[in-house]
Amino acid sequence: MNFKLDKHYILFQRAGETGKISACGKDSIRFQATASGQLTEQNWTLMPQNIPAKVWIENGNACLENGNMLAVMEECGKISFYYKGRKILEEMPELTFNSGYRNYENKGSNLWKIRVSFEADEKEAFYGLGHERINCFNKKGCTVDLCHVNTKTSIPYVYSSLGYGFIWNMPSTGRAELASNRTRWVSDCAKGVDYVIIGGSPYEVTKTLTDLTGHAPKIPEWALGFWQSKLRYENEEQVLTVARKYKELGIPLSVIIIDYFHWTEQGDYRFDPIYWKNPKKMADELHQMGVRLMVSMWPTINEKSENYHYMMEHNMLMRTARGSNRVFDFYGPQAEIDATNPETRAYVWQRLKENYYDNGVDCMWFDEAEPEIHPEHFDNLVLYEGNGDEVALLYPYYYAKLVYDGMVELGKKEVVTLSRSAYLGAQKFGTVVWSGDIPSTFESLTEQVKSGLNMSMCGIPWWNTDIGGFYGGDIHSDYFKELIIRWFQYGVFCPVMRLHGSRIGADRTRNIIEPSGDDNEIWSFGTENFSALKELVLLRNRLIPYIKENMDIASEYGIPVMRPMFFDFPYDSVCYETGDQYLFGSDIIFAPITTQGCTSRKVYLPEGTWILTKDKTVYKGKKWYDINAGIYEYIVFVKNNSPVLSCF
Repeated sequence: MNFKLDKHYILFQRAGETGKISACGKDSIRFQATASGQLTEQNWTLMPQNIPAKVWIENGNACLENGNMLAVMEECGKISFYYKGRKILEEMPELTFNSGYRNYENKGSNLWKIRVSFEADEKEAFYGLGHERINCFNKKGCTVDLCHVNTKTSIPYVYSSLGYGFIWNMPSTGRAELASNRTRWVSDCAKGVDYVIIGGSPYEVTKTLTDLTGHAPKIPEWALGFWQSKLRYENEEQVLTVARKYKELGIPLSVIIIDYFHWTEQGDYRFDPIYWKNPKKMADELHQMGVRLMVSMWPTINEKSENYHYMMEHNMLMRTARGSNRVFDFYGPQAEIDATNPETRAYVWQRLKENYYDNGVDCMWFDEAEPEIHPEHFDNLVLYEGNGDEVALLYPYYYAKLVYDGMVELGKKEVVTLSRSAYLGAQKFGTVVWSGDIPSTFESLTEQVKSGLNMSMCGIPWWNTDIGGFYGGDIHSDYFKELIIRWFQYGVFCPVMRLHGSRIGADRTRNIIEPSGDDNEIWSFGTENFSALKELVLLRNRLIPYIKENMDIASEYGIPVMRPMFFDFPYDSVCYETGDQYLFGSDIIFAPITTQGCTSRKVYLPEGTWILTKDKTVYKGKKWYDINAGIYEYIVFVKNNSPVLSCF
């Protein structure tokens, strides 16, 4: 083993491998290595800081110290990490005689399939990895594929209960195995290993994670109100009729959304003039009512689109290594734009500006943002940034950047983009991530609570679900009427509150290519439900100053408004197990009911004194309580002496 020391890093070389250990940010160390002859610097979305470190050789081992973090690399190639003198992570050999660290399988042209294994700790818990439809809060014991698909956003980052964060800084597809016998990270295709260890409490690690990947902007106050959406409003009059009724009923409405197939052809990026005769006039009336307008866009494009041939000839579309370039089939075979290409982003932005923003649209909804492809053969994609299996996770990052750069160029400061997927750093582009096309079931609602908390650990503080779920909801059924109440209660205590779904049972219009589902406004679910839902919207409106205050903290420090209990109480072991309740800002604990027919549940209160909002009863912390909540009641505790109590 050969070591070369510098004030910022250690270079090492051994048979078959070259690498680098460096200070990266506060209490963080970056490890890079490759089986190629030369180490290639690829920061991707990471923004490492040039921090001096203490480096030395001791007993033949190379040591790098950065603040409270220490990395020690042994002669055999094994590396271990310590935080404040305590070992938190060490590599695991795959071969006998303490060998076999970091496995490289050649894929040609200095690209490798890579795996890195670490010793497992049976007491360790993991949180993060984005969101996925699995009913797991603690990801220990899970194997998670690293790829984006509908309802699954892969953020290759975890926070460990041992007191460190782990960034797998490789946007390739792959796998995270958080097993009992080992912790293993796998990249399907990369030029080398690249990961970052950050030591500290959840607060400390999240702050550093945000510094290294980007800070979310300050969210505009209007985005914190109630958003109305459905699949789908078919023309201007439907949109305006709904907005006018909200105003007439005295219910504050922040955003109304026009879903897909309002366009002519997929890839035209403009309103169909048959059904949308004067979108600017519609937007102007919405603005007079204080309502913002959001419009859906897909990355799909077909040969009938007015933009197709120009984009194809200028290599602005995703290509395939094998077979047709049509990677998605929805009302015909579709190609998809290559958002990783800066020329694509500039061209598409101009179409969006001319056809939407110049007509009064305030913000975009980027659906299909993974992007969705079938079959899910990412190695068959060819993008500007590289082959799909090497860079696929980057797609939604650049997709969001498309609008952000365009809006900033226009001098716009309030950029909010709803996206069905994201990657590390997408938060700095004003990305609101939502959890995709989930079913309208209580089981799905249960999953979403845990999904949102895991996403909150990944540096992306703006997140939400389709309130009521997306598909399978019959608004006339007793089941759905109960579900929508419980989901609405949950929606109040999400970073963004948005009602959406494709409701079954409608007498659908047949002259439109993609007709609308049944009604999906808060008066659509019965008279008693309407009164309760209206009160929940008004509650959300009263909470906006509190949410904005906590969102500003998220912008400055990365601390998410919706977060696991252990975030504020890292020394309370119970808080690492309670994934079905959470903190909403620093002063609120919300315990949703997510089971059909349930009118009570157990709630754990951490240290302190807490007040149950529905009856103002005072409770002492460090204890479990059985709390009742009828169908129109919700369980919220507020920290004693917090001014937010006056909102309830």
